[in-house]
Amino acid sequence: MAVDYTVIVVYLVGMLAMGWWGMRRAKSKSEFLVAGRRLGPAMYSGTMAAIVLGGASTIGGVGLGYKYGLSGAWMVFTIGLGLLALSVFFSARIARLKVYTVSEMLDLRYGGRAGVISGVVMWAYTLMLAVTSTIAYATIFDVLFDMNRTLAIVLGGSIVVAYSTLGGMWSITLTDMVQFVVKTIGVLLLLLPIAVVKAGGFSGMKAKLPTSYFDPLGIGGETIFTYVLIYTFGMLIGQDIWQRVFTARDDRTAKWGGTASGTYCLVYAVAGSVIGTAAKVLYPKLASPDDAFATIVKDELPIGVRGLVLAAALAAVMSTSSGALIACATVANNDIWSRLRGIVRSGGEEHDEVRGNRVFILIMGLAVIGTAIALNNVVEALTVAYNLLVGGLLVPILGGLLWKRGTVQGALAAVIVGGLAVIGLMAGYGILANEPVYYGLLASLAAYLVVSLATRPTDESVLAVWRDRLAGKSPELPSEPVPAHQ
Repeated sequence: MAVDYTVIVVYLVGMLAMGWWGMRRAKSKSEFLVAGRRLGPAMYSGTMAAIVLGGASTIGGVGLGYKYGLSGAWMVFTIGLGLLALSVFFSARIARLKVYTVSEMLDLRYGGRAGVISGVVMWAYTLMLAVTSTIAYATIFDVLFDMNRTLAIVLGGSIVVAYSTLGGMWSITLTDMVQFVVKTIGVLLLLLPIAVVKAGGFSGMKAKLPTSYFDPLGIGGETIFTYVLIYTFGMLIGQDIWQRVFTARDDRTAKWGGTASGTYCLVYAVAGSVIGTAAKVLYPKLASPDDAFATIVKDELPIGVRGLVLAAALAAVMSTSSGALIACATVANNDIWSRLRGIVRSGGEEHDEVRGNRVFILIMGLAVIGTAIALNNVVEALTVAYNLLVGGLLVPILGGLLWKRGTVQGALAAVIVGGLAVIGLMAGYGILANEPVYYGLLASLAAYLVVSLATRPTDESVLAVWRDRLAGKSPELPSEPVPAHQ
């Protein structure tokens, strides 16, 4: 294992070195939070693919393949579909807004009073997303070093917090680009063909497994529908995804770079399910499907290659974790704390935006590590995060982009009603039930439509500013929320 350990250690040291390099470039708020909005197509598409394909997509995707066969691809496949829809239909408009958070977009569209509550919901989502990614370190470091769960979370989490705090989005962009390359080589070019060959090829796999393993709909229509509702729509509105869109150099980069990332996700989805299916042939009686990835890597790959593939899994986890962490800190600072600060501070006081955002990344990073140590169930944490996101924020965000008649009162009603409905239904039906997101989304939509139609239309001056921003005619938003009377 000495060679494998060396590969992993070199990789981790490289991540920290890139964090230090990024610190030298992040001299302004724009540089620190959105890489100066300067990423070209190659870097944009690579980093976007890296953030959406995390530990759940890699370890979890292989686990679903182990349990269901080829239809286990659907979870990651719907993530790719969501990224394609975002890139083709919305990314250019989102990039032209020149904002930093989803809540700032809501403030701009509805007139300045929708962002606080939506910020709290988005903060909860990004926090839990970062927590679930951080928990995954325990699985990988256990395979690598037989390490205690808590120590593994602290070690992996500390490295991510360190390079994210140092250089912000520039560090995360550089590390994500490396992680994208490592994942491509480790999972697609090495693990996939080796796993298939070891399992006897597709003919050998078909001979040893039930035909349901090769049914593209074997996982079940209701499950696929739920994946679409949660992950495809979740890709359209998540702060972690939007913050990457904000890094694009121009509309074309956001659209076509994102389309390339979405297509890559579809390929990655199929690869994960095939690897999982091969693992089922090789290890038919694993205690848990999520052990399939680590088991096949540990037992079937040669020295050196094994280290690279485990580095690929680590890369997958780190890219999602760092992206969720900076999104969580950006929302906490810009959408929640800045509003409180605006109430209590004295006029004329200057603030170091980069330093303030570094402090928030450090604080949120410590909170993520502490929460990850306390929680055990990754699936439940991720389900809560996506249920709140989709149930509370999907309707007001897409409504603001697509329906002129939507009002701030309707947006607030949709967030509150949808969020409370999801929480109440999860308490009643269970966290993993499908009903909370179904009924919560319907309740949010009903509240948005009824309240918007029952209240005065959004002021034309607000809509005029919104249309100008969508057309790319206005400068970036100020750091303070848009006043309600504008």
